[in-house]
Amino acid sequence: MIESLDSQPTQKIAPGLNRRPGERTLLVACEFTGRKYRQQLTASARLAKDASRAARELEPSDNETVNSVDTPSSDATALSAEVAECRELAESAGADVLDVIVQRRDHPDPATLVGKGKLEEIGAQARASRADLIIFEQDLSPSQLRELERALPCRVIDRTQLILDIFASHARTREGQLQVELAQLEYMLPRLAGRGRSMSQLGGGIGTRGPGETQLETDRRKIGRRIQSVRTRLESVRRIRQQQRQRRSSVPVPTVALVGYTNAGKSTLFNALTQAGVLESSRLFATLDPKLHLLTLPSRRRILLSDTVGFIRALPHTLVNAFRATLEEVQTAEVLIHVMDGSSESLDVHREEVEKVLRELEVEKKPRIEVMNKMDLLTPQERPAVQKGNTIAISGRTKTGLDALLLALDSALEADPLEDRAITVPQSEGAILAALDAGAIVLERTFQDNTAHLRVRGPASLLGRYRNYWTV
Repeated sequence: MIESLDSQPTQKIAPGLNRRPGERTLLVACEFTGRKYRQQLTASARLAKDASRAARELEPSDNETVNSVDTPSSDATALSAEVAECRELAESAGADVLDVIVQRRDHPDPATLVGKGKLEEIGAQARASRADLIIFEQDLSPSQLRELERALPCRVIDRTQLILDIFASHARTREGQLQVELAQLEYMLPRLAGRGRSMSQLGGGIGTRGPGETQLETDRRKIGRRIQSVRTRLESVRRIRQQQRQRRSSVPVPTVALVGYTNAGKSTLFNALTQAGVLESSRLFATLDPKLHLLTLPSRRRILLSDTVGFIRALPHTLVNAFRATLEEVQTAEVLIHVMDGSSESLDVHREEVEKVLRELEVEKKPRIEVMNKMDLLTPQERPAVQKGNTIAISGRTKTGLDALLLALDSALEADPLEDRAITVPQSEGAILAALDAGAIVLERTFQDNTAHLRVRGPASLLGRYRNYWTV
């Protein structure tokens, strides 16, 4: 209830509380082909374009529409990938996707995004199929959302609201719930006025989970105060994380972060390397809260491996801001492991989208290891096409290629470098000998009288503890 926003110590988000299993859903996507919009195509769309685009000279009619993803334009590949991703998002949220409606026109309608004829068609199909929800693949402005809700017989949400809903259902830790709540409130605030059905009463289903939906449009001031409260709590989380990092820095254990597109297999790889047993799921955004686990490399050096939230095309800016406390693990990592889905048809698009987010986080220049995951899903003939340059081919599921990854990670780490030392230790110093055996690689070992003569390779932090035993 909005009246209790100020008094509640925390905002409770109950994942799946308002979910109606198998909500009947229509997806709507638009392809805008006008010259202005072709010039503004994102890098991901350019990567997915068919080479035949150069041969197309005539502009399509404003009234031309299609009801299939397989459009005749050269943008069909990019559009099909975007629609497929939106369908997967909807299914991750628990939707039963009935049909996909695609419109192709020069420019978006400023009032409703789609044209008047297409809007009537969407409404008729929604009534005929008794749809509970219509999801627009594109983001909608507040005014477009209001107009569409007035014209259509069921609830309407856009891609950003769908992603926020998935985040709300997957958030488990208090930090994750706060981050999702902040993103939801910032998204809702400009959309309060006139939201009619979904904002005038408690809603149910996809796109309505999260911080209360009762009469928010009547009290912007309270919502603003709630946003400030959540930001303050997240700032506290950020300070606590910073203190934890400072404590960790007293013992030189470098952090390595797994980054990549959502559903690239980061959590599966994380489990394969650490046996941590974190959730593995083919659903998008299964991991929201960062996981840290100690990992011993072949050199006996120890690192903290971090599993982070996956990225996605056109990641809503509110999410990047809200999850900045979590993404600081990426910013403070010494090395990034970019995990890619080698079996994905949109591999190049996903790679570029990850690069965008890394640039936004200002970590694009960090040392990076590129890993091509899910190689077990490819035939031997398909593998050479995706394994290029220094990319390491692995399968987190079958645990193949992990030795090469660990060796590459050992080479990429600059903090706490490896050193070769000759060390002479009395055999009575059993604790020192045991520490060297556990934390370094003993290359040679000889005994003379009651003394052990060793040649070892290990991290400088470890060998430095026994400087008095070095043999010059």
